[in-house]
Amino acid sequence: MTPTIIVLLVAIFASVAALVASTMSYVLTSTSTERKRLKDATRTSTAASVLPAIMSLAPKTGGWQEIEAILPRSKKEMDRLRGRLHRAGFRYQGAPTLYTLTEFLGPVALGGIAYYFMQGQGQMTWIVVAGAVILGFFVPGLYLEQRLTKYRRQLQNGLPDALDLMVVCIEAGSGLDQAIVKTSDELAIAYPILAEELRMVITEVRAGKPRLDAFKSLANRTKVDDIRSLVAMLLQTDKFGTSVGQALRTHADTSRTKRRQRAEERAQKIGVKLVFPLVLFFFPALYVVVLGPAVIQLMHAFISK
Repeated sequence: MTPTIIVLLVAIFASVAALVASTMSYVLTSTSTERKRLKDATRTSTAASVLPAIMSLAPKTGGWQEIEAILPRSKKEMDRLRGRLHRAGFRYQGAPTLYTLTEFLGPVALGGIAYYFMQGQGQMTWIVVAGAVILGFFVPGLYLEQRLTKYRRQLQNGLPDALDLMVVCIEAGSGLDQAIVKTSDELAIAYPILAEELRMVITEVRAGKPRLDAFKSLANRTKVDDIRSLVAMLLQTDKFGTSVGQALRTHADTSRTKRRQRAEERAQKIGVKLVFPLVLFFFPALYVVVLGPAVIQLMHAFISK
C-alpha cells in the first residue's frame, strides 16, 4: 500500500472514531439523571398547569365537538381514548380528536410521501408505500403506549419515596393535606409526574371535593395498581380510625419491596435481551475478523493451484 492510501485510511478511521465518540458523548450526557434534574429545576413550576389540566376534563366546547362528531368512533371509544391520553400526559382539550385524525391521516400522508419519492421503481414502489402506510397506522399507538409505560413506571418508582416523605411530615405534626402538599413540592424534580398528580388531589380537595373521593379520582386517573392499593388502604384507615402514619409506613415498605423486585426482574431479563444484538451485530463482525484471513488464504491456495 502506498503512503497516500495509508494516510487516507488513517484519516477516515480517525474521522469516524471522532464522530462516533462525539455522538455517544452527547447522547450519554443528554440522558444522564443529573442533567435531567438540572433541566427540570430550571423549568417553570408545573403548579400553574394543574388547574388547566383539571378544567380540560370538563365537557368540550368550541370546534372540537363538531370535528369529533364526524369521526368514525363512538362516544364510548372517545372517552376511553381521552382517559388513556390523560394518563399519558396529553391533557389538551382536543387531544383525542387530534390523535384520531393522526391515526387516519398519518397512513395516507406517509403513503403519499413514499409514493412521491419511489414512483417509477416498479414493484418496489408499492412495497415501500405499503410499509409506509402500515408504519403510519401503528406509530401513534406505539408512541402512546410508550408514554403510558413511562408515566406508569415513574408513578410506581416514586410512590415509596412519596410515602416516606408523607410519613415524616405526619409524624412531625402535619395533617394529611399538608403532608401531601409538602411531598409534592419535594418530588417536583425527581418525580414530576407523581408530584403533579398529588397537586391535583390537593386542588380537588380545596375546591370542595371530599378527600376520599379525590383519592378515588387519583386511582381512576392513573390506573396503577400500587396507587389503587394505597387508596384502598386510606379508605380502610378512615373507616376504622387507625393510625394513618403507621398505615403509610407499612405501605411504603411494601411499595419499596415491589420496586426492588421489579428492578431485579428487569436485571434478569438483560441476558435474554442481549442475545439478539449479539447475534445480529457482534457475531457477524467476529466471524469476519476471525475467519476472514483463513478464508482469504484458502482462496489464494485454491486459485494458485
